[in-house]
Amino acid sequence: MQLTHLNEHNNPTMVDVSQKEISQREAYASGIITMSKEAFEAAINHTGKKGSITQTAIIAAIMGSKKTSELIPMCHPLMLSKVNVDISPDSSSYSIKLGVLVKCEGKTGVEMEALTGVSIGLLTIYDMLKAIDKSMSISEIKLESKRGGKSGDFHRQS
Repeated sequence: MQLTHLNEHNNPTMVDVSQKEISQREAYASGIITMSKEAFEAAINHTGKKGSITQTAIIAAIMGSKKTSELIPMCHPLMLSKVNVDISPDSSSYSIKLGVLVKCEGKTGVEMEALTGVSIGLLTIYDMLKAIDKSMSISEIKLESKRGGKSGDFHRQS
């Protein structure tokens, strides 16, 4: 089996998408950061020393999505048409779920952009709260759904 990111000489290569059709692409990914009660309260009450944690995480997630091809070696640079970030605090578990929806019209999917946005957003929360809680845990980063492209639609089953 020939892997798509290796050429005939087994050297890394970027997949040639020049023959693919342009279509609407969409992906949604999410992840969770769990923390102490003190860190959680600082995050949701905007009392962290570094400013608004959730607002900064949203901006970071958008930036992370836009910079994916600079961070992941074989990703194509894409002209994103939308990046939307949602944050859902859960006071029962002192956790924050961060979700990223990415859309574009292109020849390759935006799954990596959504996943990268989630990762960068969650890492930003960690960075802004690490003075309060270094034991925070980032988990469950996953693709929830995708739409478009040759492989069709995907929706994670709960």
